[in-house]
Amino acid sequence: MTLDHDEIETKAEVFRDEDGMPSKAFVARVKKAVEAVDAEATNFLVGSLHEADLGALIELLDHDMRHKLIALMGDDFDFAALTEVGETTREDILEEIPVETLAEAVREMESDDAVAILETLEPEEQAEVLDALPAHESVVLRRSLNYPEDSAGRLMQTTLIAVPTFWSAGQVLDFFRDTDPDVLPDNFFEVFVVDPAYRFLGTVFLDALVRARPDKRVDEIMQANRRCLHDTDDRDEAARMFERYNLVSAPVVDEMERLVGVITIDDIVDVMQEAASEEIKALGGVNPEEELSDDFWMTARSRFWWLLVNLATAFLASSVLRLFENQIEKMVALAVLAPIVASQGGNSATQTMTVAVRALATQELSSANAVRVILRELAAAAVNGAAFGLITGVVAGSWFGNVGLAPVLALAMLTNLVAGALGGVLVPLALDRWGVDPAVSSSAFVTTVTDVVGYGAFLSIATVWFGLA
Repeated sequence: MTLDHDEIETKAEVFRDEDGMPSKAFVARVKKAVEAVDAEATNFLVGSLHEADLGALIELLDHDMRHKLIALMGDDFDFAALTEVGETTREDILEEIPVETLAEAVREMESDDAVAILETLEPEEQAEVLDALPAHESVVLRRSLNYPEDSAGRLMQTTLIAVPTFWSAGQVLDFFRDTDPDVLPDNFFEVFVVDPAYRFLGTVFLDALVRARPDKRVDEIMQANRRCLHDTDDRDEAARMFERYNLVSAPVVDEMERLVGVITIDDIVDVMQEAASEEIKALGGVNPEEELSDDFWMTARSRFWWLLVNLATAFLASSVLRLFENQIEKMVALAVLAPIVASQGGNSATQTMTVAVRALATQELSSANAVRVILRELAAAAVNGAAFGLITGVVAGSWFGNVGLAPVLALAMLTNLVAGALGGVLVPLALDRWGVDPAVSSSAFVTTVTDVVGYGAFLSIATVWFGLA
C-alpha cells in the first residue's frame, strides 16, 4: 500500500499548528506513510524537519513506528534529532541501531551532540562506536566523556577556531575562505586567540574581525578580559554565568588555562530548561529523571517512596487530632473546620516555599538577605492570615450558628499562615545549608509543619475558648 501521488504533493499541513503544538493531521499523515512502508512519502514529509521538530515527532510515535521511520529515512535521518528526545526514547532507539551506522552518524555531528548520543550507550557499545571512528576523532570524544556528567567539559563542543597572536585580520578571513567548510564549526561567533602553549588569551568577535583593517594583528583587536569557564565547572554554574553576563558563548579552559572547547547559548538553554523541569518535578515529589515515555511500572516505582514519606507525615498530623478526640466529640464543628485551617496554611506555605527554593537555585537568596526575606514573608503571611481569618471566622460562625467559632478560627488561621511562612523559608534554607536539595525535600517538611501547627493551634485555642478540657 502506498500513498497517492496527489496526496503527497498536497502537503498542506505543517508540523506545528498556530499554537506551536504538533499538528495531529501532520502526525497522522506521517504514520500513514510509515505504515504503508512508503519511503518517498516519509522522506517528503519528514526530511526537511528541523532536528527539534523531528525529535518531537519521534516522541509521538510508538516503539515499532520509530524504528520503521528511521529505517525508511535511511541515510537522510538526522541523528542529531535524538539529542532532542527524552533519555528513555533515545535508549529505545539506539539499542537497535548498528554500530557502523552510529559511528557514521557520530562523525557528522558537532562534538557536544555526539557526546550526548554516546553517553546514552552502555560502556561496551560506547567503546565499539569509538573504536570504529578515526583515531583523532575518537580521542577528542573520549576526552569529553571522561569529564563528570554535569561538568562544563561534558557540555562543551571541541570544534572551534583558535589563532596565534601574530596573525592579522586578513589572514584569519583568508583562513575561513580557504578551509574546507566541513572542518570549520557549523556556527560560530568568535575566534579565540592563544599563545604557543595553547593558553587562552582573548577573543575576537566576527564583527570586529570584519571591520578591522586586513593588516591589523588579532592581539590588537581581541577582548583580553573575556569571561571563560573551566572544564570542571558545574553546568549549572555555567548557566548562571551566561544569564548573569548575557553571553552567547564562552570559552572553556583546563587547569593550565589551555583552551579546550567552547559552550554556546543553545546548549545553555537546554541546561536551563532541564534544571527548571527537574526543580518543578522535585517540588511535586516526582523523580527528576521521570519522562512521559516511561512505562507505568517505572513511573509507579519512582513515585512510591515519596508517597510513603508523605503517608508517614500524614500519620504524624493525624496523631495531633487524636490528642483532641475528646474535644472533637464534644463539638463536631471542630472536626469539620480543622482541615480548613491546615489546608489554608499549607497553601500559603507552598507559595513561600516555591519562591524560596527558586531563589536558592538562582542564588538570589543567601545568608546575606535571609533575614529581610523572612521578615517580608512573615509580614505578608500576617496580612493574609488576618484577612482570611476574618473571612473564615465570619463564614464558620454563620454556618454553625456559633459566634464563638469566629475568633477561634481567625486566631488559628493567623497563627498557621505565619508558621507556614516561617517554615516555607527556614526549611529550604536549612536543607540547603546541610547539602540537601531543598526542591526535593522541602514540601514534605513544610506540609507537616502546617498540618501539625494548624490542627494543634485550632484545637488548642478552641479547647481554651470553649472550656472543653
